Amino acid sequence: MRVLFDTNVLLDVLLDREPWSEDSSAVLTMAERSEIDGTACAISFTTIFYLLRKEFGAATARGEVARLLALLQVAPVGFSTLQRAVEAEVSDFEDAVVVESARIANVDYIVTRDLRGFAASPIPVHTPESFRKLLDLMH
Repeated sequence: MRVLFDTNVLLDVLLDREPWSEDSSAVLTMAERSEIDGTACAISFTTIFYLLRKEFGAATARGEVARLLALLQVAPVGFSTLQRAVEAEVSDFEDAVVVESARIANVDYIVTRDLRGFAASPIPVHTPESFRKLLDLMH
């Protein structure tokens, strides 16, 4: 099962943002244990670096990005991804880029806290909490 983690889910873990960090950590741990194939959109890494650098400094930000790169596959963003995002029904452009990169990467689910932003996604979308419940039902 291939799952794309939205930026907000990864930041919940890295910045220990309550009350979301517990569920987000649990689903990311599934990727660490190879229970699922974790993926993130290429643009997530630049956002994560920027925010972590502001919070903790460049060295920590680089280390955390390197750790994520070792853990997750990267859904690419190129011309066709951006072009399809411009034409997509997803209203927020950044969310549309994530959806299109997820589509190209053939993921099964997108895990995000922003369900509204991904309402028009052709790929099923779950919060970390609802994704955990879905997996419980599958096992």
